[in-house]
Amino acid sequence: MADKYNPLENVWAVVDKAASILGYQENEYAAVKYPERELKVAIPMVMDDGSFRVFEAYRIQHSTARGPAKGGIRFHPAVNQNEVEALAAWMSFKCAVVNVPFGGGKGGVAVDPRKLSERELFVLTQKYTQAIAPVIGPEEDIPAPDVGTTPQIMGWFMDTYSKLNTHNVLNCVTGKPIGLGGILGRGSATGRGVMMTVNNILAKLGKKMEGTSVAVQGMGNVGSATADFLYREGMKVVGVSDVSCGIYKEDGLNIPEILEYLKQDRKNLLKDYRAEGITFITNEELLELAVDVLVPAAMENMINVDNADKIRASVIVEAANGPTTSEADEILDCKGIYVVPDILANAGGVIVSYFEWVQNIQAYLWTEERVVETLHAMMDDAFKGVWDIAKENSVSLRTGAYLIAVKRVVTAQHGRGTYL
Repeated sequence: MADKYNPLENVWAVVDKAASILGYQENEYAAVKYPERELKVAIPMVMDDGSFRVFEAYRIQHSTARGPAKGGIRFHPAVNQNEVEALAAWMSFKCAVVNVPFGGGKGGVAVDPRKLSERELFVLTQKYTQAIAPVIGPEEDIPAPDVGTTPQIMGWFMDTYSKLNTHNVLNCVTGKPIGLGGILGRGSATGRGVMMTVNNILAKLGKKMEGTSVAVQGMGNVGSATADFLYREGMKVVGVSDVSCGIYKEDGLNIPEILEYLKQDRKNLLKDYRAEGITFITNEELLELAVDVLVPAAMENMINVDNADKIRASVIVEAANGPTTSEADEILDCKGIYVVPDILANAGGVIVSYFEWVQNIQAYLWTEERVVETLHAMMDDAFKGVWDIAKENSVSLRTGAYLIAVKRVVTAQHGRGTYL
């Protein structure tokens, strides 16, 4: 059902609202609604069984007004041009709201990586890197992991790009394995940032994390790390889900045990997990659980006009990109539900990607302590800025985040003479 919603429409609806509050006329910010460059490529490939397939793939750069484009590479069957364009735009605003000197980009291949062998993944990554190499680079566009991609895939990406340039180019991509220029703490950075955001919003509402109930939709890299951090902070994680189903336990799930089960084999799914006292539920039912905090960490448009009025959480912290449609936002706002937007809540990943890029440029290794400490400071500062401007203008936290982000991007465009 969620695929009937256009993610780009969600982006521009909130951008237009923020621009209006900022006092911009259409001709003063119109360029922010168009991507600077869109590349679509075809990847022909011989599969292990001898069959021949052609995969559609993309790299889209929304804005480089504030710095090189930055954004992940997604390997997922639902990847399409519209989705990648929306994700690239979200990256521009995400980097702006946390004030890292990047623009926004995104890439993707329409493929289910779980159905590929390691050799097939390796060859697909090589061919994709070669196809988009003309538009990427450490000062032009720096990819990173996203849904369906891993540090290993980023290592293959870096190696392929380096061979094309006849020397090592460590900073052409972030999210790499530690031994290939990666940075300590990057793999869990998005989930850690979501945990910090949950702590910040609960503190504003006079609540503690200890004992507070939470449900997490999605157990990929971001969702699993988020669930782990929240569990370790003492929150009662009563529900989690993946593509196969959700599981629920009123007095709290054993998250370390669940994560260990999922790590044993990348094909393991929650539908086959067994533990005393758990109840199997659907992803839709998980979103509607009576919890204090809901963390959507799956795909776009999961909370929409069809289910927004059934949401019972008092706080939503968006770990996924674009999990809430603009129509659902209005419903949630009317219900008094606090929604901490994706461009703030899940920015931990791009912040630590920035640290990795800096580490590679300077050839000076960061300690994990420094990574976590600096991430914490930047997430806290960004949250305070969004909270304060939202309260000053009597708007939602999403609109508050876009007031900051849109102004920073448009100001950079004006400084470059875009509107002259």
